[in-house]
Amino acid sequence: MPPQIAGWDMLARELDAWSAAGRTAELWWRDDDAVTTTTALDNLLSLGVPMVLSVIPAHASADLSERLQRAPHVVIIQHGWAHTNHAADCERKIELGGARADRLVLDDLSRGHRRLRELIPLERLLPVLAPPWNRIADAIVPMLPPLGFSGLSRWRPRVHEFPATGLREVNVHVDVCDWNAGARFVGSRHALHRLVSHLAQRRRGGIGIDPAEPTGMMTHHLVHDLATWRFLERLVAATTKHPAVRWLGGPEVFPDAQLDRGVVTSRP
Repeated sequence: MPPQIAGWDMLARELDAWSAAGRTAELWWRDDDAVTTTTALDNLLSLGVPMVLSVIPAHASADLSERLQRAPHVVIIQHGWAHTNHAADCERKIELGGARADRLVLDDLSRGHRRLRELIPLERLLPVLAPPWNRIADAIVPMLPPLGFSGLSRWRPRVHEFPATGLREVNVHVDVCDWNAGARFVGSRHALHRLVSHLAQRRRGGIGIDPAEPTGMMTHHLVHDLATWRFLERLVAATTKHPAVRWLGGPEVFPDAQLDRGVVTSRP
């Protein structure tokens, strides 16, 4: 049996286990680096499941708003400010921290939200932050709620549901891109292993896993190759047909992040 078939069978068995337990496997989808309408964005939105689009404010164009009118299943969150690396030498890439002073990071976040409010209808914009490269300085996290953010999304299983008072964290767990290989598709076997592993640990109560955290897919539509698109199409087909699966919309993932809130302010 080819590895990719075995992987899909593994997913089906895991979802059947959720069904047998009378439970629902909740999934959610975050796509990063959106800036404008493209064929790739159209391909992503045509998949039809609820999505959270993480937009880079500094580079975002006005046509995103028009495109959202034809995508009622999509909401927008903020992806930093300009996706610019401010890491010190020999450190991992980071925009929201690194060599920059906290006040400059907070100013950028406020500027970014103002920019998104100019472009995106407020009813489609959530006060949630997805840090570029999924990294943010520890000192900045408790400063997000006073700035108006009520949600944070990073990578890997969350340690705390509320890393700061008034800030709910919901992360992503499956990355379909292999960044060490030029953002090529990571492969069905690897992607399905990550997906099934997180689902199984949630179902069984694995150590270090919050069973209440929905399993998150992370994509980057601008760099997807044909193999990635084919995998995502098959994933959507496999999950939407299964009675134990429910894809959550952004307001369900971040219930504290009220649509039309629009309260992110200049730094305190």
